[in-house]
Amino acid sequence: MSIRSLDTRTLWLLGTCAFASMASMRICDAMLPSLAAEFAATTGHAAQTISGFALAYGVLQLFYGPLGDRFGKVRVIGFATLACTIGSAAAAFSPTLDWLVVSRILSGVAAAGIIPLTMAWIGDSVSYEGRQEVLAKLLGATVFGMICGQWLGGLIAEILSWRAAFGLLAMVFLISGTMLAKRAHSLTLPVAGDVGSVLRRVLDVLARPWARTVLLVTCIEGALAFSAVAFIPSHLYATFNLSMPTAGVIVALYGVGGLLYSRCARALLRRFGETGLATTGGVCLGIAFATIASAPSWQWTLPACLLAGFGFYALHNTLQTHATQMAPTVRGTAVSLFACVLFLGQSLGVLLAAWVVDTFASTMVFASSAIGLLLLGGAFASLIRQRDRQLKGA
Repeated sequence: MSIRSLDTRTLWLLGTCAFASMASMRICDAMLPSLAAEFAATTGHAAQTISGFALAYGVLQLFYGPLGDRFGKVRVIGFATLACTIGSAAAAFSPTLDWLVVSRILSGVAAAGIIPLTMAWIGDSVSYEGRQEVLAKLLGATVFGMICGQWLGGLIAEILSWRAAFGLLAMVFLISGTMLAKRAHSLTLPVAGDVGSVLRRVLDVLARPWARTVLLVTCIEGALAFSAVAFIPSHLYATFNLSMPTAGVIVALYGVGGLLYSRCARALLRRFGETGLATTGGVCLGIAFATIASAPSWQWTLPACLLAGFGFYALHNTLQTHATQMAPTVRGTAVSLFACVLFLGQSLGVLLAAWVVDTFASTMVFASSAIGLLLLGGAFASLIRQRDRQLKGA
């Protein structure tokens, strides 16, 4: 299907669900002090509301891929969004911190079925030539959700209460999920697929050499990029004596850079192609994190965070596009495996970066990520060119 014949109404609803999913992922970032004060807990204990969501989100990826392939991606996304309503509402009425953590785990379990399956639906609905442009639109919705989750979550918690923030999020999930579930009834049911095991579907994806390449690059990207971003606020706090709210606003420019990329993606793709975007992403990330590592004052980190967000999504959007084409016959499983590997890389990268920060200094994390991502972007661009030559020669 071409871009012009794309079901734009369904795409808009899926984008709204993806926006809410990403907002839910990041909503607790800026409200940790409020949660710690409410439940007389340490910030570390309150942070379980973030780690619990992330762990559930990563583990459940492989569950939703085969489910979407079997019963229809739009239907599964609709019901997953409605399940997020339950998790957010339970969070809003949590009487204890443990209850809140369990509610966040439930939200992570449900939210895991939204963004990866939306990517897989785009892969089914749009020809490869136009796919990166449509994925960039989805990227804009998810990045906007990330920014709203970080900014509005803290703002609403400060003006009203953190419970009100979860209540508002539950309403967004309820409305978008209901509309998408109704929309799914008007869509053609998918042809009944093979109900083979998850393991066999995963092995089907991993049997393809290019799929293994994309997944390996994605894991490294997640480890290097997310580990660096995670320690920017504490680095600004320790190095330049900035308050944590101010550091949080600066890091939010990372999301603004992603939004900027999503608006320029169509023109950039036509001008530079996939290899150019991968290279550009690596160069931008290298410059940005090198700047943060060596910045003489905090003002230098403002354009650096903006450039890092732009560069990350230029590289990541290219990886996303190839992920949707790794295994077209089991696309839901393939894209879910892509997301699972990204979160695995993120977890390993943050653990390693934490050891580096404690043993050496945070500047080493940024310097290592700068070099690694610069090389990774160039290497992936080279691999794409090599693959294209092989396909043309076949």
